[in-house]
Amino acid sequence: MSTLPAIHLQAGRSRRLRAGHPWVFSNELVMDQAAKALPPGGLVRIIDAGGEALGISSFNPHSLIAIRVLTRDAGQTVDSAFLAGRLKRALALRESLYDVPYYRLVHAEADGLGGLVIDRFGDAVTIEANTAGMEVLLPEILAALDEVIAPKTVLIKNDSPVRKLEGLELYDKVAKGELDAPIELIENGVRFLADLTTGQKTGWFYDQRDNRAAVAKLAKGRTIIDFYTYAGGFALQAAKAGASHVVAVDRSEGSLALAAKSAELNGLKLETAKADSFAEMERLANAGQRFGVVVADPPAFVKSKKDIAAGSKGYRKMTRLAAQLVEPGGFLLVASCSHHMSTENFADEVRHGLSTAQRSGRILRSAGAGSDHPVHPNLPESAYLKALLLQLD
Repeated sequence: MSTLPAIHLQAGRSRRLRAGHPWVFSNELVMDQAAKALPPGGLVRIIDAGGEALGISSFNPHSLIAIRVLTRDAGQTVDSAFLAGRLKRALALRESLYDVPYYRLVHAEADGLGGLVIDRFGDAVTIEANTAGMEVLLPEILAALDEVIAPKTVLIKNDSPVRKLEGLELYDKVAKGELDAPIELIENGVRFLADLTTGQKTGWFYDQRDNRAAVAKLAKGRTIIDFYTYAGGFALQAAKAGASHVVAVDRSEGSLALAAKSAELNGLKLETAKADSFAEMERLANAGQRFGVVVADPPAFVKSKKDIAAGSKGYRKMTRLAAQLVEPGGFLLVASCSHHMSTENFADEVRHGLSTAQRSGRILRSAGAGSDHPVHPNLPESAYLKALLLQLD
């Protein structure tokens, strides 16, 4: 690795990196002509102003996050063997958490592979390489995956808009095997079908696993309505737990079809409604409908900082409308997967929504993503998922 190009930190700019932060911003580096000429995503040695080597990273001269640390050992070789080691460590954690091979296998920086996301569906995996560094390392990543879990099917799903910040194109590609039908997965003892090719994100949202289990535990003998259901995650787990009647609402006909097929797989009854969730909430409230459990887990309302004001009002309105549908003593789960929506801001908007709906109650659970979505200790802002489970009077 001594042959790698060297990128130098400006004087006095190494403290945060030395404290464990996995990023270095471009304004903290000596961005001379030699640095600017390096190809995006290549490996470099990180050198502080005093000449000490601080590790090896990927480097993108065109990104605000220019350095993403891969190892603090400047003498280590970053290759397929290195990546296999990281995958084995990530796999060992997931196997200690779950009995079946359906989970997020790699969650970016927290698993030592900043910019890389891998979701596992038994013998199939989806890969998101969201940085130039991971894009360059894709051949080695594929080789490492073959060594560690040998998947039959690999889908590279590089269609996230965040890639544009790295100067990368968006594309999907089956890198191994065939993928011509939805993939089956198991979560909390329920069988689901996930569409890895045309479905949202990587095809399934493992991050809500624990929150789905918490809702299901409260659903026995109660009616439940699941807004923004996607493929029926909350709805079907509640049905499995003994809910008396289950309604799944989504505006995507394809998503509802998947949920219905998953219901058949499990021998469960599911009512589906193709509708805009806000409009359906208002319609049901005007009709005097009430449910024992109401779930509202929408796509991100805040996709960038400029959306914070409008998105905040969206979460407030969502909470107000959803709360009106909860029967006295019933339960409400509201969630936000918006990275730019802080935990405090989300909680404020939920409180505001409840007040406007003239509902009171208590928070039973305030949670984020499941344990297969770990958070790097120096990147607390990467804890994007917020979920509040309440009982309403």
